[in-house]
Amino acid sequence: MAATSLKVEARDEKLTKSEVKKLRSEGKVPGVVYGKKVGALTIAVDTKELLSLLRSNPKAIVEMDLPQNGKQPVMIHEIQRDKVNRSLLHIDFHQINMDEPVRTSVPLDFVGDSTGVREGGMLQIQMHELEIRCLPHLIPSSIAVDVTALDLGGTVLVGDITVPAGIEIKADPGDVVVTVLAPQKEVVEEVEAVEVEEPKAEKTAEAAAEAETVS
Repeated sequence: MAATSLKVEARDEKLTKSEVKKLRSEGKVPGVVYGKKVGALTIAVDTKELLSLLRSNPKAIVEMDLPQNGKQPVMIHEIQRDKVNRSLLHIDFHQINMDEPVRTSVPLDFVGDSTGVREGGMLQIQMHELEIRCLPHLIPSSIAVDVTALDLGGTVLVGDITVPAGIEIKADPGDVVVTVLAPQKEVVEEVEAVEVEEPKAEKTAEAAAEAETVS
């Protein structure tokens, strides 16, 4: 996976609520970079660039030009968003060593036209990402999962996935990744007609006439 760049600038370690609000209004997101070489470095990131990175590849290695520390490879560690409008509130980066393995999650790319789906089944994806461990430069942008041979009821497990050399899968081999559900038969409920007996008149015409004669 090729590294991408991200512009950042230094900021004060402690900001008041009004200062943080002003920073966000200027199109910047407060953040921190943690690592052996940088300690805990407080930064501000351009919001538009950060959103572009999150849309394209949130697991990417970022080459960040840090104040007083030069260019350092980092990865996104944690993102905080507003619970209501989902706007970016804060972001944490973790400085990495390109010579040491890292643990991360990679998107799964489901390819192929499933036999079971062609027969009317439904492809049900249980796992959208796969946790792996490898050297940073070996992190793939995605991992392909071929579903072409999946029949009705067929399943792909984590243990069925093949990854390039140097990549270790950390998920349970028995976990279900994707399956093809058989089409459900429509159950038609027959509604039986129920004859409703009309209530009998309290007095028939004959009874009424008889009563009138007696009186």
